[in-house]
Amino acid sequence: MSATSRWAAWRKPRLPLNRLPLRVLFTGVGLVALGAAGIAMAGGFAATDAEVAARLRDRLPKTEISRVDCSRIEGICEVTAGSNLFYVDRGGRYLVIGRVYDMETRQDLTAARLLEINPDMLLGGSASAAVAAEADVGAMPPGRTEAAEEPPRNLSVAGLPKAGAIIWGNPSARDTVTIFTDFRCSYCRVLHAALSTMDIRVVERPISILGSRDLSDRVFCARDRVAALHAVYNGRDIPESGPCDTSGLDANESFARKQGLGGTPVIVRSDGAMLEGFRSKELLVRWLAEGRS
Repeated sequence: MSATSRWAAWRKPRLPLNRLPLRVLFTGVGLVALGAAGIAMAGGFAATDAEVAARLRDRLPKTEISRVDCSRIEGICEVTAGSNLFYVDRGGRYLVIGRVYDMETRQDLTAARLLEINPDMLLGGSASAAVAAEADVGAMPPGRTEAAEEPPRNLSVAGLPKAGAIIWGNPSARDTVTIFTDFRCSYCRVLHAALSTMDIRVVERPISILGSRDLSDRVFCARDRVAALHAVYNGRDIPESGPCDTSGLDANESFARKQGLGGTPVIVRSDGAMLEGFRSKELLVRWLAEGRS
């Protein structure tokens, strides 16, 4: 099935639209940004967090609403339901399932919040805003659950040039992982923190998924690439650097496109076994041990 066909299948509701109890907006990056303003105006008024929560409990009786916060993102309310997130307008009428990006800071706000709520639940290649409201609105694709794993997949990185890698960690460690990352990816930042506490050798290959090529170039052209990499992940500025040969980054991105790597992070074990998306330290330790058995 093509990517377009999969997306069409994903967004198709289980029930006919005229039978859905809510108007559901299935959103991508651009649609979230455009839809937020539209639904805010459609609501016609701004209810308090408690009022929105009360309306949602009436309209989504099977969903346990943990919290409603209308102050985080202008025009829409963030709703926490257990370890899931979704969004509604301030009138509590329109439900938005998707990811919200801040285009000024280039941050995935949904990913960051999901990591705060429960990092161990983030098992997919991208932020899962699949909500507990599934039972109420029938919006989830058949067979998909929040913690569903992708089928096992192998990826050979043997043909990639050494020039595209930034190698850090313990050079004599028993385990080595190759990771494809984006310096503006919230998942990658948390993965970096986890790997930094492990006895492991990391071969990091930056790719630009969130418009981060300028930042990758700066890290790659820094006098000390490893120090620059750590600084970026820890939110510190790095000095401007002069131009350098970034053909290794070009090779990383060309490889990622050919292999269909549309999200970050991607983690590859020495035997070629691959994981897409953030994994906790505990899971990585078990996964690496499995590769040695």
